Amino acid sequence: MLNLKELKEIKGDASFRKFYRNKKNHSIVVLAKKEKNKNLLIYDAINKILIKNKILAPKLLNHNYKDHLMEVEDFGDDTLIKVLKNKKTNKEIIFKKILKTLIKLQSIKDKHVINFKNQKYKVKEYDNKILCNEANLFSEWYAPRKINSYKMRSFEKKYKKEVKNLLLKLKFKNDTFVHRDFHISNLLYFKNNIAVIDSQDALIGNKAYDLASLVDDVRLKTSNKFKKKVLNYYLKKFKKDKTKKFINDFEILSVVRNLKIIGIFMRLAARDNKKKYKKMIPYAWQMINYRMKNNIEFKNLKSLMKGNFPKFIK
Repeated sequence: MLNLKELKEIKGDASFRKFYRNKKNHSIVVLAKKEKNKNLLIYDAINKILIKNKILAPKLLNHNYKDHLMEVEDFGDDTLIKVLKNKKTNKEIIFKKILKTLIKLQSIKDKHVINFKNQKYKVKEYDNKILCNEANLFSEWYAPRKINSYKMRSFEKKYKKEVKNLLLKLKFKNDTFVHRDFHISNLLYFKNNIAVIDSQDALIGNKAYDLASLVDDVRLKTSNKFKKKVLNYYLKKFKKDKTKKFINDFEILSVVRNLKIIGIFMRLAARDNKKKYKKMIPYAWQMINYRMKNNIEFKNLKSLMKGNFPKFIK
């Protein structure tokens, strides 16, 4: 049914999946021997929700779950990272298009869907426990390589406490559809539209999370002025009394997410020998520093980080 020997393998991402282009069918074949449920069943289920809500996402064409395979629509190679790194591209116009897609995604109310095995799937909540566990990747993978073992136990205890306390200061409820990896490598430019891929990790969470993923994305360096412009464009949809709350959540989630990213990138380099991800770690630190700079809520975390990572925290 799906013969991989006849197909050309294409560049993958940070996951364990492999991807093959089927030019004949204008499709992509996904091979997922690990985390098969998430990477095949849940991926298709979330895509169905997106498509139902008029968001461009890969439609399922074929599957062979037993052999760890699924075949989906191919939206081409024009990831937004490629489009935005072209000097001729008007970044502002593209980001406005992305934000329109994000706002549409955030208006999704569906939480239940039937997957291709005719099973019910419910989109789960992105609660503080999950956010804490993700942030702990920093203390698990990155910190032990930078702090001696004598200091590490004390740092880890304080770090986990400060992250937990920070997350308790979030103002918005977990009531919004969150893609969770809403960044330019997971967005494609297809027929003048934005297509969304890699959505299998979607949860119901804080409405500031995906914007933080987009604006403070390690993959594309943008000026602080441009970041403010994108944030302000998005904030037009809020009443003034909610703007301050949103910025609070945006900054907290940006910092927590980038700490997670540093942990993940160090894990990819150390465990999976994917060294290229280490190159993006300094920029993640730069954004953590920038978001913590003027927000009093970060006082304790900033002090802890400055004492242990003085090279990165000003």
